[in-house]
Amino acid sequence: MKKTTIFWILAFVITISTAYYQRITGPTYPKKCKIESGNEVVKFKLIRSSDTGKDLAINIPAVGKEASGYLYYKRFNTPDNWTILEMKNHSDTLTAMLPSQPAAGKLQYIVRLKLHPNDKLETEPPVVVRFKGSVPMWVLIPHILAMFLAMFFSNFTGILAMGRGLKQKKWALITLFVMLIGGLFLGPVVQKFAFGELWTGVPFGWDLTDNKTLIGFTGWLVAVGANWNKERRGWFIFAAILTLIVYSIPHSMFGSQLDYNTGVIKQG
Repeated sequence: MKKTTIFWILAFVITISTAYYQRITGPTYPKKCKIESGNEVVKFKLIRSSDTGKDLAINIPAVGKEASGYLYYKRFNTPDNWTILEMKNHSDTLTAMLPSQPAAGKLQYIVRLKLHPNDKLETEPPVVVRFKGSVPMWVLIPHILAMFLAMFFSNFTGILAMGRGLKQKKWALITLFVMLIGGLFLGPVVQKFAFGELWTGVPFGWDLTDNKTLIGFTGWLVAVGANWNKERRGWFIFAAILTLIVYSIPHSMFGSQLDYNTGVIKQG
C-alpha cells in the first residue's frame, strides 16, 4: 500500500472519530435515556434542539397500554413554576407537547414515567432544549460538508508534514479555502437563519462555535503564510493540531441564548 494511501486512511479515521466524539458530547444532540421495570427496558431519546414556530412533540416509544407519564417543563434560567402535562398513551407511545419558543429560547423539562400502574415513578434529570429558526437544506448541507472536508484536509496536511510528504502547501491552501467557504461564508448564513445574526464571535461576542472557526482559520492562514517562500513544516503540524483541538470541543457550547428577562439574545 502506498504511503499516501495510508495517510488518507489515517486522516479519515481521525476525522470520523473527532466528528463522532463531538456528536455524542454536544449539548444540542438528543440525550439517550433508559428506564427499567422488572424485565422490561425502555430506551428513548429526549430532544435538545428544535425549530421555532411549532410545538415540540416529546415521544416515548414502546411503552405498552399500561404505561403513564408526566412532562414537567419551564423556561430555562427563570423563576417560573413548573408546568405539568399528563402524557397521552397511544398504545405504543407516550406523547406530550412542549410549546414553541422564540429563536434561542430554551426550555428545561423532565419526563417522569411508570411502565405499570404499580411501578414507582421513574424520573429523568432535567433536559434543556434550545429553539432556533429553520435553516434551509441548501445552506445547511454544504456548510456541514465543507466543515467536515476542512477537518479531513487539515488532518491529511498535518500527517503529510510529519511524514515529509510532498505537496503540503497545496493541501494547506485547499484546507484554508474549504474552511473559508464552510466556516466564514456558509457558517454565518446558517447563524443568520437560526438566530438572526451573521457573526456572534470576536469582536462582537463570545459564541464558541464562531470563535472556534475563527481560531482554526487563523491557524491555517498563519501556517500558509509561514510556508509561502520557505518550507516550515512545523507550522502545518501546529495548524493541524490546533484544528483538531477546536473541532473536538462540543458543537454549540456557549452558543446563542435568549434572556427572557431582557428579550436579548446573548452568546457565550
